[in-house]
Amino acid sequence: MRDVEKTIGNFIEKRNVSFISSIDEQGFPNTKAMLPPRKMEGIKTFYFTTNTSSMRVSQYRECPNACIYFCDTRFYRGVMLRGTVEVLEDEESKKMIWKDGDTMYYPQGVTDPDYCVLKFTAKDGRYYSNFHSESFEV
Repeated sequence: MRDVEKTIGNFIEKRNVSFISSIDEQGFPNTKAMLPPRKMEGIKTFYFTTNTSSMRVSQYRECPNACIYFCDTRFYRGVMLRGTVEVLEDEESKKMIWKDGDTMYYPQGVTDPDYCVLKFTAKDGRYYSNFHSESFEV
């Protein structure tokens, strides 16, 4: 890849589903489909919404190691990013990615105690396309 950030960033921005993994108490990976990230800062930092009370949040608090994955099933391409997750509950972070309609999930609004932000910070990744895989640093 000539321009990793551009290639990977463009690829991710076109996906309408993301997969996020955490590590459970027994050390096994747990993967979940989620909506795309609400905000991206290049291919280094991604912000997702979730419920504070979720199993995933407790797993990230115990072990922040994580990965996110995006795929194109039509052309059989995908990108995995490895890194860590921080659970953010401050009002500024919550307001940053809040969208109209989120009250469907968080009825008390942006200050709902069951609404939090997952901040994923990538350290490296792997891209698969055209029967070829390539690792890259972020």
